[in-house]
Amino acid sequence: MIWGRVWASRSASTHLTAIEMATRRQLLAGLLATSLVPRHSWADAGNPAFLSAAGLPGGGYALCGISDALDVVFRIPLPARGHAAAAHPARAEAVAFARRPGTFALVIDCRSGKVLAKLQAPADRHFYGHGAFSADGTRLYTTENDYEAAEGRIGIWDVNAGYRRVGDISSGGIGPHDIKRLPGTETLVIANGGIETHPDSGRSKLNLPTMRPNLSYIEDRQITEQIELDTKLHRNSIRHLAVSKTSSVAFAMQWQGDKIDAPLLGVHKRGQAPRLATAPADDWRAMQGYAGSVAFSADGEQIALTSPRGGIVQFYDQRDATLQQTLQMADACGVAPTQDKLVITSGTGTIQTLSGQTVQNDDLLWDNHLIPV
Repeated sequence: MIWGRVWASRSASTHLTAIEMATRRQLLAGLLATSLVPRHSWADAGNPAFLSAAGLPGGGYALCGISDALDVVFRIPLPARGHAAAAHPARAEAVAFARRPGTFALVIDCRSGKVLAKLQAPADRHFYGHGAFSADGTRLYTTENDYEAAEGRIGIWDVNAGYRRVGDISSGGIGPHDIKRLPGTETLVIANGGIETHPDSGRSKLNLPTMRPNLSYIEDRQITEQIELDTKLHRNSIRHLAVSKTSSVAFAMQWQGDKIDAPLLGVHKRGQAPRLATAPADDWRAMQGYAGSVAFSADGEQIALTSPRGGIVQFYDQRDATLQQTLQMADACGVAPTQDKLVITSGTGTIQTLSGQTVQNDDLLWDNHLIPV
């Protein structure tokens, strides 16, 4: 009888273990299906602070990771010229976007350089070179041109399903270029540049007399707020965005008219009127009508605006959007903050900070944007 009780106890224990094992297998399968199993983080890819596309002097292109110390920690080949990238918020994945009017975007494992997925724009669409992840990293949003309908769209991709396209929504205008997510929210802000283009016409601008750029905010797939500038500035194409920790939005513009002394920087806070930056006319003319990138400092007190055409970087006080200082830097375009500095990249291969730290990469010619990780 004692032996029988022991046998029964062992048998129950074995049966319970089998149930536990089955449950654990089911749980693991569920976690894998929802991508909740821990994956390699950005630390496993060299802990980059930034991503940037680059050209190679002998031809070819790459996506690079740059550390806070301004070292290049990885270099991954791209099939064509890149523009910007989107960094996954948790794992070492980046989406590298082709330069407009490109139709591809590559999802790259930045540890191995392996292409995990290739996103293809739908028929009669092309990408604009920018994208943004949802806060939890389960959705990717891409700016797109429906060039037959002459309207902007935001593509939606399911990350956990291998970046499968699951739909799209209106961008709220023509020519959506940059897209950002406001911190701590799922609200998207879109820079609708207002310029109609069509691949059959290359990069030609087809509607300059009637263009109407705007800044659009999207929540729950609905446009909840839009701002436009004064009609006399309707040729000031809103192109690139930066968002502060307090959700102020800085927008960089490119003037499509004859004069080149129009303001190229604006600041907006939801529910308020936009503020245009102020600077002497000579300083606006020095930008040659073209702002390439924009960034807030980490503390949100300063805004940097670059112009590769003018070879200049301007720095503004965000409180009143007035010009504070300028930095001469040939072909300067990419700009992004770290905790203690603003970092600027150049098409000449230079990486520089406002404090004067400089690293020269003769084998990498930095493209338009520097993306914080």
